[in-house]
Amino acid sequence: MKILAFAASNSSKSINKQLATYAASLVEGADVEILDINDYEMPIFSQDREEELGQPELAQKFFAKLGEADGIIISFAEHNGSYTAAYKNLFDWTSRIDMKVFQNKPMVLLATSPGPGGAKSVLAAAAGSAPYFSADVKASLSIPSFFDNFDMEKGELKNDELKQALKEAVFKLHQASA
Repeated sequence: MKILAFAASNSSKSINKQLATYAASLVEGADVEILDINDYEMPIFSQDREEELGQPELAQKFFAKLGEADGIIISFAEHNGSYTAAYKNLFDWTSRIDMKVFQNKPMVLLATSPGPGGAKSVLAAAAGSAPYFSADVKASLSIPSFFDNFDMEKGELKNDELKQALKEAVFKLHQASA
């Protein structure tokens, strides 16, 4: 089973990347690839730029990566209650290749933040819209107060209740491809 995991953030210190990486490590026997969306940075999407550039090679590569995966884990950072500009731009370019961006792949959607909200607003938006883009969302989970609930040295959740919820979420991903 090939798992593709990434944070919907371009921060080099992304707590969402840490969460996505940890979640992917919980999928037993999986071949895991962790993407960095900084590797897919493109000009801000607009109709004018699309007419000028067509479908950029980086968007095509990202779409191909999604297609090669057996399962996808995304952890969403929240900027002002919504997606990060970096993720939204990548998604906008990729959706112009094919509206079925997620290609019917089983997915687990996560979000975390330093505060108690756990980026629930962006997670709700992502979980609500993902099926329109051919995502088979198996589970979604918000992790509040990241630094209180995640052991930075061990690279894992230290809150047993949240750890169990995450294990159950990724197990659904594993079951989907079995």
